[in-house]
Amino acid sequence: MRRMWRHNKYLWLLFLPCLIYYLVFRYAPMFGLVITFKDYNLFKGVWASEWVGFKYYRMFFENPDFFLLMKNTFLLGVYNLAFGFPAPIILALLLNEVRKAAFKRFVQTVSYLPHFISNVIVASMVIMFLSPTGGLINELIQAFGFKPINFMNEPGMFRWIYVISEIWQHIGWETIIYLAALTAVDPQLYEAASIDGASRMRKLWHVTLPGISFAIVITLILNIGSVLEIGFEKVFLMQNPAIYETADIISTYVYRVGMEQGNFSYGAAIDLFMGIISLIFIYTANFISRRVSETSLW
Repeated sequence: MRRMWRHNKYLWLLFLPCLIYYLVFRYAPMFGLVITFKDYNLFKGVWASEWVGFKYYRMFFENPDFFLLMKNTFLLGVYNLAFGFPAPIILALLLNEVRKAAFKRFVQTVSYLPHFISNVIVASMVIMFLSPTGGLINELIQAFGFKPINFMNEPGMFRWIYVISEIWQHIGWETIIYLAALTAVDPQLYEAASIDGASRMRKLWHVTLPGISFAIVITLILNIGSVLEIGFEKVFLMQNPAIYETADIISTYVYRVGMEQGNFSYGAAIDLFMGIISLIFIYTANFISRRVSETSLW
C-alpha cells in the first residue's frame, strides 16, 4: 500500500480536490437526513427537535397529489430518456461519417456550445420564442395563415417542450463521450468489413455500434438511475399554475413545501424517498445489464 501511494502520489494529489468536494458537499450533508424523522425546528436545532418517526413519509403517501406528482415526474423522465438518450449517439455516428475535418469541428462546436448556457437563460429563450405575442415560432405559424398558440399554457405540450429544449442544450456535450469511444474502434475492422463487401450501414451495425456498446450501456444505466431526478431549475422556470397538471414534479413540489412553506422535514423526507427509488432503478438496470450483456457499473 505504501509503495502504491509513493508510486502514484501525484495522481492521488490530483484526485484530492474531487474527494474533498464529495466529502464536504455529498457525504457530510447526509447527517441532515435525520430531520426526516423529526419535527425539525430551526430554533431548537436537529437533536432538540421532537422525534416523529415516519410521520412525514405517511403524509406524502396520503397526499392527494402523490400519484399526480409521481406520474408527472416519471413521464417527464421517461420522455427525456426515450428521446434524449439516443440523440447524442445518432449525432456521434453521423459525425463519425463526416470526412471534412473543418465541417466536423464546426458542427461539434455549434452543438455543444448550448451546454454552457445557464438554465435560466435557456428557459427565458424558450418562453420568448414560444410567446403568443411576438415569439419567433408563433410569427412563423401566423405567416402560414394560422392562429398563434399559447404553448406555455398548454399542459399537453409542456413535456415535449422540455424534452426538445434538453436535447438542444445537451446533445453536443453528451456526444463527446461517444466520439471518444469511437476513436477506440480498431480501423482494421472497417478494412476487413470493406474487403467482405459490407456497406456503410453494415459497418455501422456490425462494427461501429458493437465498438461503442460499452459506453452506451454504462450511460444508459446512469440515465435510468436518474429518471426521477429531473432537473429542478428548468422545470421550475418554465412551469406556471396553468400547466401544473403536467409540469408539477416532485422536485418543484419539494421546493414549495420545503423552502417556501418552511416545512424542511417534509421536503427532506420526500427527497430521501426519491433517492431510494433512484437507487433501486440504477441497481435493477445494472443487474439486468450484467445478466444480459455482461457490461455493468459493478
